[in-house]
Amino acid sequence: MEAPPPRGFSEEQFRAACRELDQPAPVAPWQLLVESMGVRIYRLYDEQSGLYEYKIFGGLADCPPKLCADVYMDLDFRKQWDQYVKELYEKTYNGEKIIYWEVKYPFPLSNRDYVYIRECQEMDFDGRKIWVVLAQSVSVPQCPEKPGIIRVKSYKQSLAIESDGKTGSKVYMYYFDNPGGMIPSWLVNWAAKSGVPAFLKDMQKACCNYSKRT
Repeated sequence: MEAPPPRGFSEEQFRAACRELDQPAPVAPWQLLVESMGVRIYRLYDEQSGLYEYKIFGGLADCPPKLCADVYMDLDFRKQWDQYVKELYEKTYNGEKIIYWEVKYPFPLSNRDYVYIRECQEMDFDGRKIWVVLAQSVSVPQCPEKPGIIRVKSYKQSLAIESDGKTGSKVYMYYFDNPGGMIPSWLVNWAAKSGVPAFLKDMQKACCNYSKRT
């Protein structure tokens, strides 16, 4: 049986993420959801799924962009600093690198898991150096669904990081997933309003610890 054609991301998708760093603010129909701890979170209602897409703009003080990208890409290290990771690893199937990620959900909700591809590129964007990470869910027969865990079949994320001109980084993130099942609205709101700024704070701490390790 022939291997399927490689899936991946286009040059334009990487450049589109770079352009977002220059947007002063997303325009309607995007809505500002919250501004907290130097992070602005916008959301857009997706008619088809009844869910929201998110755009996040923020900064990581004292974390240079290359360090941020290294920390974000290091799956083994993420298991140490991200309290919501239950299982996380990368494997190669048919020559394609696939990531499996199980996320802890609060009781009594079932955990969610993701199977996805991702790619990191260091971009030269109009003379600026920007690190971009793109990720999207894929279907892989070698990673079947597990009993008691709900598979997230629709997941997209992009991340763009550049220097803030000082010792830190400017960060843009786009995020969409369809967690399936019945998720209470309080949890959706908490994840968007508090979970994202808290994640960036944890990542900032992780960057400091990471640079001490190397």
